[in-house]
Amino acid sequence: MATIHDLVLIHVDNKPGFYARVEEIIPDVKPGWWQVKLLVLTFPMQVFTWILDDFQIEGADFTMGGTPLKLEPVVSPVEVERIEKEKVEKEQQQKARQEGGAPKVISLQDRRKK
Repeated sequence: MATIHDLVLIHVDNKPGFYARVEEIIPDVKPGWWQVKLLVLTFPMQVFTWILDDFQIEGADFTMGGTPLKLEPVVSPVEVERIEKEKVEKEQQQKARQEGGAPKVISLQDRRKK
């Protein structure tokens, strides 16, 4: 689900249309609906406020004026790389624990005193 400050790709007519950043999500007058303020990353930049329900914010298809639309969260390649690196490090730590305990920690400060 997209949250505040997330980047989203807006699909228009089932094709990638434009990127936007979610600026604000506030409850609408109608229960279960939200006013989603989007900073549209075009030139010039624009601000849209769409009234969407939970499913639409989560990426379900919907229409506006007969035009099919969809919000898709965008994950930065840097973030994907960081998550994969953390996963590998966690697996290495678990493997080290299984093979004979945690790795030995050596204090650099103690080494300098010698």
